[in-house]
Amino acid sequence: MTTPQIPPSELILNEDGSVYHLSLLPEQLASTIITVGDPDRVTLVSSYFDSIECTVHKREFKTVTGSYKGKRITVISTGIGTDNIDIVLNELDALVNIDLKNRTIKEKHTTLNIIRIGTSGAIQKGIPIDSFLLSETAIGLDALLHFYDSKHIQNIPFTKAFVLHTQWAKEKSIPYVVKCNEVLATHFDADNVIKGCTATNIGFYAPQGRKLRLQTSDSRMNERLESFRFNENKITNLEMETAGIYGLAALLGHRAISLNAILANRALKTFSTKPQKTVSSLIEFALNRIITIKN
Repeated sequence: MTTPQIPPSELILNEDGSVYHLSLLPEQLASTIITVGDPDRVTLVSSYFDSIECTVHKREFKTVTGSYKGKRITVISTGIGTDNIDIVLNELDALVNIDLKNRTIKEKHTTLNIIRIGTSGAIQKGIPIDSFLLSETAIGLDALLHFYDSKHIQNIPFTKAFVLHTQWAKEKSIPYVVKCNEVLATHFDADNVIKGCTATNIGFYAPQGRKLRLQTSDSRMNERLESFRFNENKITNLEMETAGIYGLAALLGHRAISLNAILANRALKTFSTKPQKTVSSLIEFALNRIITIKN
């Protein structure tokens, strides 16, 4: 049986055969990938590498592939938000699981290890500034995963309890709940790492309860997030990418984990006095765990 080709309008490639947005070729990608939001953080992460193979930069997507203590690693910036995660995860998967020359899906599936290193704000008073948090679960407050056939990976009872407790407005997209990869979660478990449930927001200001000159539609949203409980789960922190990464990674057959440097405590209205040091410490921790991952 002939494998159908993916049309050019669906799988868009550049003139050199690289994937459209990331401008990467398959040979430029390692099977272990660190994602960060900020392109400048790609430079910071790759400064720890012993050697660098290639650097590719297009728009907000900057990629460096190199080696750290004998481990081949790619670090890539996603920019901010799950709309960018949709681009990055699909194109990373295409690089390893689609024959780009023939535009056909490969018979043998390749699994990627995807480790997000990001910054985040805690909403529970007991979570210290400058701590590390591993997102065991993520709840997406955007709509990304609903555009995919994804109900089989979602925790629907969790979502229903959340909607009821928070009095979630019908005008907003229905949240979705997904979990991290358990193998990677065990691998990154450590005494200095807090485990939590991360809320992935669709924006930085009103969607996270911030007020500058505009009022929010729900002034008690963060209070309801803080007080929500589902079995042993409570929402610990807010950011803008994790749920999208977990959802698409699970659907595409990849392993993903999100590590958060807690730079703010929204409940206490405090912010780190040493954010760069905290982020650097998390990068060092992650890299030294990554080198022992078995592909």
